[in-house]
Amino acid sequence: MGQPTPAPRLCRTCDGFPVVTVTTGTRHRDGTRVTMRVTCPACQGTGRTSTHRRAVTSA
Repeated sequence: MGQPTPAPRLCRTCDGFPVVTVTTGTRHRDGTRVTMRVTCPACQGTGRTSTHRRAVTSA
């Protein structure tokens, strides 16, 4: 019987919120705010990380 594939885990750095919008404090002519989208550098904006397996060493 095969082993189930482990589900990808949430990114520790962004806790599953990979893209955030930050206001810069300035406004456009129509009154809306200027915003920037920033992605998590650890998961590259996916919100999940791959599971790492431990190396098995024999004595």
